[in-house]
Amino acid sequence: YAPWCPACQQIELTWESFAKESERLDITVGKVDVTQEPGLSGRFFVTTLPTIYHANDGVFRRYRGSRTLEDLQGYVLERKWEAVEPVAGWKSPSSIVMHGMAGLFHLSGWIRQIHSYLTGTLGIHVWISYAIFILATLVIGLFLGL
Repeated sequence: YAPWCPACQQIELTWESFAKESERLDITVGKVDVTQEPGLSGRFFVTTLPTIYHANDGVFRRYRGSRTLEDLQGYVLERKWEAVEPVAGWKSPSSIVMHGMAGLFHLSGWIRQIHSYLTGTLGIHVWISYAIFILATLVIGLFLGL
């Protein structure tokens, strides 16, 4: 979820109620703010918000059903998740590919922080910051090419 997302705000009370029922359902319910954890949004290939996953023994299934409390509880209690196709191998959050995707999301956040530091803290013009990144990309490419 993201705090600015209207659909996430709409489901928030239902999700909190679902989380309160988690002990009775013998499950763990959580939520992740993708603005605070961008690596996880890459790792789980989040393209829409909110995105709900069911995980059991390292097997991930994306929940696409109704977002009422009764339907969420029924998905678990009636074991409806067993009829849902698991996330494909390379797209699975536990795959090496998605570990790499999470790394790219962390790298992009790190680059954004450097750009903000150069432009905000040091007062460098935006285009000069871009030129620094272009030059660094070329130098790293030349170094790796050697």
